[in-house]
Parts: sequence; structure tokens; C-alpha cells
Amino acid sequence: MDTMQSKIADILHDAISTKQRLAGHTESIEWSARLLIDALAKGHKVLVCGNGGSAADAQHMAGELVGRFQKNRRGLPCVALTTDTSILTACANDFGYEEVFARQVEAIGAADDVLVGISTSGNSANVIKAFEAAASAGMKRVALTGNDGGHVAQMDGVLSIVVPSCSTQRIQEGHLTIIHVLCELVEDALFGN
Repeated sequence: MDTMQSKIADILHDAISTKQRLAGHTESIEWSARLLIDALAKGHKVLVCGNGGSAADAQHMAGELVGRFQKNRRGLPCVALTTDTSILTACANDFGYEEVFARQVEAIGAADDVLVGISTSGNSANVIKAFEAAASAGMKRVALTGNDGGHVAQMDGVLSIVVPSCSTQRIQEGHLTIIHVLCELVEDALFGN
């Protein structure tokens, strides 16, 4: 095998290994799914936020829940807080970038809604502020993180799913897998297997 093929194989083996270790975190994934299912079954909504690749993951999750994952069914209320450039730029300009998600949570979050915050490090200041705003609103909170879970994993009342890796790429791949698992469990619970 040439050097590039060897590197490709190493990357793929690392990705597989990370997902195999993630299988040891089924309890936190189950509890997160139960929070989402309960909220959506009772007519509440899901808000999702993150930065960079995690912003794309937030939008991906919203697309799966509002649109469809595997089943043709009614849309589920899920909002990615990463998509409205007018809100994002106004809040960043007027209050600082740390507040761009918290202001939206304050504006549209309600008691018993769920906030899903995605941060590979668990230390994104704007995700932390969003969790604080969600706590004040009486929302349930789920964090997708990596490494040691960072600051958000230490926050009271935040249910954390920590991808067991220090590699940003592997953490992001794990987050996407978790999002797909959550969406499948939500659909099965609300619309039948």
C-alpha cells in the first residue's frame, strides 16, 4: 500500500474506533432521546446551536426533524439558531458574539422546550450563554461535546453526550452519528417503527 493509501486507512480506522467507543455512551444518548421525544410529544420545540461545523450540524438536525429523517410524517418543531444572519449580526454587533444564541433562546425558548448545544470542546462561550438562558427559561438542555466535555459538561442540569476523542474531526463525525441516532429514535417513538 502506498503512503497516501496507508494514511487513508489510518484515518478510517481512527473514525471507526471512535464510533466503537461511542457505543459505550448509549445511556446518555438514550436519555437525550427521551428528553426530545417527551418535549415533542407534548407540543414543545427543539432549539439547536453551535459554531462552524457544529453550526452545520445544528442545521442538519433541524432539517431532519422539520423535514423528514426516514419516515413521511408531519414536521416537528425544531429551529437552528445558526441560520438568521440578521439576528446573528445584530446581536453580535449590539451585545457581543457570546450572546448570539442566548438572545434567541430568550426570545423564542419556553419552559419544557429543549436546547441542544453542540461544541466540540464544550467551551464555546456563546453555547454556554445559551445554556444559561435556557436554564432561566425552564428548558431542558442537551450538550454534544468531545474531549472531556469542557465547561458545559460541568453545568448543572445539562445532559452531556461526550464523544470519546480529542480530535475535532472525529468529534464532529461522532456528533453527526448521534444526531442521526436521535432523529431515528424520535421518529420511531412518535410515528411508529
